[in-house]
Formats: sequence, C-alpha cells, structure tokens
Amino acid sequence: MDNRSEIREFLATRRAKLTPAQAGLPTFGGTRRVPGLRREEVALLAGVSVEYYTKLERGSFAGVSESVLESLARALQLNEAERDHLHNLARAASPSARPRRKPSEAVTPSVQRLLDSMVGVPAFVRNGRLDVLAINSLGRALYSEVYGQDAAPVNLARFAFLDPRAHLLYPDWEKAASTSVALLHTEAGRDPFNKSLTELIGELSTRSDDFRKRWAQRDVRLHRGGYKDFHHPSVGDLHLAFDALELPNAPGLTLTAYSADPGTPSEDGLRLLASWAATTTATATTTAATAAAASHAATESTSTTRKENA
Repeated sequence: MDNRSEIREFLATRRAKLTPAQAGLPTFGGTRRVPGLRREEVALLAGVSVEYYTKLERGSFAGVSESVLESLARALQLNEAERDHLHNLARAASPSARPRRKPSEAVTPSVQRLLDSMVGVPAFVRNGRLDVLAINSLGRALYSEVYGQDAAPVNLARFAFLDPRAHLLYPDWEKAASTSVALLHTEAGRDPFNKSLTELIGELSTRSDDFRKRWAQRDVRLHRGGYKDFHHPSVGDLHLAFDALELPNAPGLTLTAYSADPGTPSEDGLRLLASWAATTTATATTTAATAAAASHAATESTSTTRKENA
C-alpha cells in the first residue's frame, strides 16, 4: 500500500465528510467550492498552521507527534476506528517502520475443538484478509453458498464481490459489501507490508467496479458486534447477532459467532438450519460410503477376473 497516497486520501475524504456547521464554524453564506471543510479550517480546528496541515495532507507523516495526531482526530471528529487508522498510518510512515510479525495462518487443534463444541451457534475463525481458516458444522451450513467456490481457503471479500450468489445470501448486500471493504482497509492500515493482502486488494480492484468505488471512500471500521442478515436457500431469512473476538494467542485471527435473539423466528431458523446440516451431512456420508463400497466391489471383481484369466 502506498502510504503517502493513503494518508492523502484518508485525510481528504474525512475532511470532505465534515461540514462547517458540524464543526461549529461560521459559514458566512456564499458558495463553497469544496465539499466539507477547507484545509485552512481543519488547520484552525487542529491548532496547526495551514502550511503544516497541507504538508500532512500531502502524505508527509514522518515525525508527526502523537499530540498533533490527536488534534487532527478531534478536528475531523474521527471515530475510534478512524483514529486507530490515523495512528497506524503514522507508524507506517516512520523511517523505522518494519513489517508486522507475520500473522497466524492456521488455527490450533484446541481452537478447532472450541469451534466444534459450539453446536448451537454458527462460528468461524478468519484472518485480516477475510480468509475463513476454520469453521464449525453449523457455520459451514450457514455459509453453504460461500463454500460452493473453488478457491481455498474461502475468502469472504472475494465471495461478496465476485460471486453473484452473495446478493442472495446477503439481503442487504450493500451493507455487507461496504463492511468487507472497511475491514480490509482497516487491516491494510495495521499491516501495510502484507503482500498477500495487497494482492487481494489489487485483484478485487481490477475485477470489481463496486469494490474499487468503495475502496476509494477510505472507510474503516472495528467489527466487534452487531447484527447481520442472511437469506439461506433452505431455511429462509435469518437476523442474527454476531460477536467477534480476537484470539489472544493467535495474532491477527478473529473468532466470530452468530446467535439468534430468544423467541424470534431466527431462533427457529437456526434450529431448522441445524437439522438441515445434520441431514445434509448424513446424506453426504451415506453417498461417500456407497461410492467407496462400489469402488471396492469393482476392484475385487477386477482382481477375480484377472486371477481366472491367469
């Protein structure tokens, strides 16, 4: 990721989102030539010179102090995710910046056992690229459309933008798509030297206009909890709460679990999904066993024929 370009676009897009009225500044009427705040207005609010702020917005973050970063965050009214992103950009701009320790790319057996023990809720573990690295049976059932892809591991961002089934699985596809991009942008700020992440962003930018437009908005977010809507092809609509927890012993990995509010149609839907998953698994097991038996019988028959001919 080009750090100077990212700084420039991030500050410019945050400035464009904030009106003088929201910032508590007088407008004095007249036509404004730029959306949101002017550079000099941000400089005034942050307590720095216009020349210095202009330098910052051009991407020159090397040596910027924590106090200036906090002043910028207050002036631009950044939320927690945006403030973290600003500080991550500053760290990456430091002359001493180094690639982050390579994040974990596999889950431990104990984490997989934890997932498997969560029989009543769909749950999975992902990395910052949105690759699903481990999942339980109910989670695989919920994301059955995603697992129709040939790519391994399954990537939720690639599915959202390159697979038409995403528009069926996510009733509010616009929200799901924007969330995926914001999470990738947040991760790119944390780990700008991650080659595989950069390659994924490049691939999606090349193949999807929707992704490219959202990426240009420079939105970031923290994904800790909330609600998400699904439309499963076999059980219908599900409105599920989600909780996302970072795994302390596996840097860069997040465990996400879904649950339904008690007494809601979605709670019944999860039970139906569990029954569907069990039936599907049993059918697949029976089919595999039948195929194995048929293969074994064919092998035995061929062996017997060879002996007789001998």
